[in-house]
Amino acid sequence: MSNGQAERQVRRRRVFYIPGYDPIHPRRYRELYRKEGTEQARISGYEIGLVGRQGGASYGWQVSGRMEGATSEAEFDVLVWSDIVRDSMDLNIAQTYLLMARTAWTYISTGALRRLMRLRKGPLIAALYPVGMLILQALVALLVGAIAAMLAMWLSDLIARRIVDFDYLFGPFFVTRILLSLLLGAAAAVLVLRYFRKIDNRLFVYYLMHDYAYSARSRGANPPALEARLAEFTEQIAAALDEDVDEVLIVGHSSGAHLAISILADLDRAGRLAVARPALGLVTLGQVVPMVSFLPDAKRLRRDLHDLSTSPHLFWLDVTAPGDGCAFALCDPVAVSGVAPEGKRWPIVISAAFTQTLSPKRWAELRWRFFRLHFQYLCAFDRPGDYDYFRITAGPRTLADRFEGRPPSKSRIDAAVSKYTDMA
Repeated sequence: MSNGQAERQVRRRRVFYIPGYDPIHPRRYRELYRKEGTEQARISGYEIGLVGRQGGASYGWQVSGRMEGATSEAEFDVLVWSDIVRDSMDLNIAQTYLLMARTAWTYISTGALRRLMRLRKGPLIAALYPVGMLILQALVALLVGAIAAMLAMWLSDLIARRIVDFDYLFGPFFVTRILLSLLLGAAAAVLVLRYFRKIDNRLFVYYLMHDYAYSARSRGANPPALEARLAEFTEQIAAALDEDVDEVLIVGHSSGAHLAISILADLDRAGRLAVARPALGLVTLGQVVPMVSFLPDAKRLRRDLHDLSTSPHLFWLDVTAPGDGCAFALCDPVAVSGVAPEGKRWPIVISAAFTQTLSPKRWAELRWRFFRLHFQYLCAFDRPGDYDYFRITAGPRTLADRFEGRPPSKSRIDAAVSKYTDMA
C-alpha cells in the first residue's frame, strides 16, 4: 500500500466501472446502481442518491452518499466496449456452430480445459453449458426436421395415389417428392434453430458461446480493436489521477476484471502511478481471469498479472463467491496463472459469501439463477458483511482504509495451475 492511502477521508471520488462481455447499453448499470443502492441504503440505514450526467468522454452518473458519519461524492464512468462485443456477436447460426467447434478445440488441444478442471467446477459447467445446449438444439432441430420430412412424404404419397397411376408414383415423381420432403424438413429444422436464437435472451446460449469464444479466437491475446480501446481507457484513468479527488477506484466485473488489470499494469510500468496522487484502488468482482490467462498466447495478461501483483501504488481487492457458478471463486488470479513473483502482495482474495450475506429466503430465490448471481456483487445484500459495493464506491473511506489488514480467505486456491507461464 502506498503512503497516504490509509486513513484518508474521501470527499470526492472517481469510479471507473469496466463491464464484462456485455452487448447492452451501459444505461443498465446506472439503473442497477440506482435500484440496488436504494435498497442497500434502506437495509443498512444510510443515504445514497444518484443523478444522471450529461456530456463527458464516457457514459456515467453522479452519486452522493451519507454514511458512517460523513458525506462523500462520487462520479462514475462506464468504460464502454459493448460495441466491440456486438460486432463479435454478429454471426449467423451456422457461423456460431463453427465457432463452438473452434472454441472447444482451442481449450482441449492446448490443455487449458484440463488445467481449468483443477480449479472450480462452476465456471467449467457454465462454459460447457452453451456447447451442450447448442448440440441439444441441433438435435431437436434435426428431429423436428425429420418428422416434418416424413409427414410431407406421407401426405404427398396419399395425394399422389389419388391423382397418378402406380408406375408414375415410383418414377420421376417419386424423386421429386423426396426432394420436396427433404426441403420442407430442412426448412422446419432452420425454423427451430431460429426460434432458439430468438429466445436466447432467456437461455443465454449464444451469448455465453460468443463470450467464451472471444478470447479463444486469439488464444488469449487481446484482439486489436480491444487493445486500442484499452489504450483509450488508460488515458481516461490517467487524466483522473491528475484531478483534485481523494480516491480513484477501478471496478472490473467478470471479464472486465482482466481488462482493469491490464490498464493499471500499463500505467504502473509507464511510471504514471509512482508520484503523489489520489489513493488508487482496484476491485475485481466475479473474475474469470483463468479462462484467458491459461491460454497459450495470453502472454500480455500474464505479464500484467505478474507486474501488478507487486505494485506499491494501489490496493487490489478480489471479490468472488463460491455461490457464483460463473466465476473462479476464491482463485488467486496471479497465483493460479503461475506468474506469482517474489514479493507478491496482491490481490487480497475474499469471499462475498452469498450463503451468509443473503438470507435463506433470498438465497433460495437466487440460487438457481446463475446469471443473476454473477451480478450479485453489484447488488444489495439483505445480510451485508464487510463487502458492500455501495459503501466501497460511495462511502467516506478509501478501499485501502476499509480493507487494510483484512486477511485473505482461508479457502482461496493459490497453487500454480496454468500450463503456460511465459510472459510478454
